[in-house]
This record gives sequence, C-alpha cells and structure tokens, in this order.
Amino acid sequence: MIDTAQDAPDTVFLAEDEAGLYLQATNSYVFAPVGQTPIVRVDAGRVQTHFYGTLNLSTGKEIVLRSEIMNAEVSAQYLQMLLDAVPTLPILLFWDRAPWHRGKPIENLLAQNPRLQLIFFPTASPDLNPQEHVWKAARKAVSHNHIEPRFAELANRFEKHLSSTAFKSTFLDRYGYSGICAMFI
Repeated sequence: MIDTAQDAPDTVFLAEDEAGLYLQATNSYVFAPVGQTPIVRVDAGRVQTHFYGTLNLSTGKEIVLRSEIMNAEVSAQYLQMLLDAVPTLPILLFWDRAPWHRGKPIENLLAQNPRLQLIFFPTASPDLNPQEHVWKAARKAVSHNHIEPRFAELANRFEKHLSSTAFKSTFLDRYGYSGICAMFI
C-alpha cells in the first residue's frame, strides 16, 4: 500500500464486503422501565436481501448496491458500479475471498479495467475489513430492536443510512498512509 501511495498518490482506497438483511430484528441492549419488558417483533419468514457495501477509506463515504443474489455476475456489475463512481482515478480495492468474488465475469472486468487492482484479505479475517464496522454501525442504527413491520421500508432505511452517513476508518493510518502522502503534498 505504501508503494501505491508513492507511485500513484491519487489512488482511491476502498474496502468492500456484503451483508444480509432480514425483517427479523436483531437484538441489542435496551433500557426500559422496571416491569415493562420491551417487545421485539418476531418474524417467522425468511424474507431477505443482500447489500454490497464499499467504504472509501479516505472520505468515509459508502457505495451501496442492494441485490437479491450474490454471485460472480452481480459482483462484476458492482465492480463496474465502483469504476463508474470513481471514473478516472486508480482504485485499490480490499475485499475477502468469498466464492462470488471469483469467476469469469470478474476476470473479464479486471482485464478490461487495469486501473482497478484487488488486494484480498487473509482467509477468515473479517476483523481486518473496515466494512465490517460499517455493517455493525448500520445495524445498530437501523435494524437492532426495530419495530418496522414492512421489509421494504426496513431495507430502504438501511440503504439510506449507508448512503447518507460518513463512517470514519483508521485503516489507512494503521499502515502509515497519511505520513507517506504528506511527503507528496
């Protein structure tokens, strides 16, 4: 990463991950008056959607795509969405080794777009991915202990929160990025 900062200081650093959202509320701590047990809605259905989310590690802005499925084709479409969101600058994307991050559609897209470079997180290391912190913050703000009866409304609120919130990350600073970039200003 330091080599990239030196060789291409305009590079946009992104971290990507996917998450699922269900109508079933996730439970978190809650305060209530003594004797008034809070009621959390239970949904026996398995209605769900998935979100592709990418955190810009410099700005904290999020790029989001809602998808009913996760496969190589949708992942390639999402990578194209990232390229369109950052139309001229080089992109260094950190992501995990999910099965839908491999395949011909992704290989073809990468071959046609050399300004997009991938760095894979080590296997089974979600704690290294800053996007995981974004999911945690969004769930805390939107889907923990919610009482929304309609899934579409919950998914819309979740997506809106992701798109309209800046999520601070110290990922780049942990690896000396700010110090290196300061030398080139």
